[in-house]
Amino acid sequence: MASLDRVKVLVLGDSGVGKSSLVHLLCQNQVLGNPSWTVGCSVDVRVHDYKEGTPEEKTYYIELWDVGGSVGSASCVKSTRAVFYNSVNGIILVHDLTNKKSSQNLCRWSLEALNRDLVPTGVLVTNGDYDREQFADNQIPLLVIGTKLDQIHETKRHEVLTRTAFLAEDFNAEEINLVIEKRYFSRENNQIPGFPDRKRFGGGTLRN
Repeated sequence: MASLDRVKVLVLGDSGVGKSSLVHLLCQNQVLGNPSWTVGCSVDVRVHDYKEGTPEEKTYYIELWDVGGSVGSASCVKSTRAVFYNSVNGIILVHDLTNKKSSQNLCRWSLEALNRDLVPTGVLVTNGDYDREQFADNQIPLLVIGTKLDQIHETKRHEVLTRTAFLAEDFNAEEINLVIEKRYFSRENNQIPGFPDRKRFGGGTLRN
């Protein structure tokens, strides 16, 4: 990756999949008690020391742009969202592992952000309706994050995780599936041990 002081990362996915909770956890090291619907775009920042402790160490300001809305929004809403998609260095695609539709919609979210055809064409790939060749020449790093793994019964997890593994492969993306349980948090302020406070910054909201 080119040497940058500022790194802009889009966080995309259907409403209700946990994007705002994920961003808040990453940037504030706290569980978001009452997440609300994101209007427009909410931006949070986390400071990251790349190769900390080495001669190549460099500090990056990671901006996480939590884009609200629905993939099925009217064309005027999609065109308004396009203002958030400029100068992007990475994309996090978030889906709810208990909601198969939210996984399938990741294709449309990614194509919208990458300024591609909003109506996927080509052969069927895994459980989606798109052709993986549409992502073959993409130079923007993609990360697929599945939430609510703990809400899937153990007898169903292998089936779900196999499906999402193929999904990440179709996007040529890395994959993370999250299990967030109460035992991971300290009692005070719902914080996760091991996240340094000095690497946190507040954020703001951009409205359409």
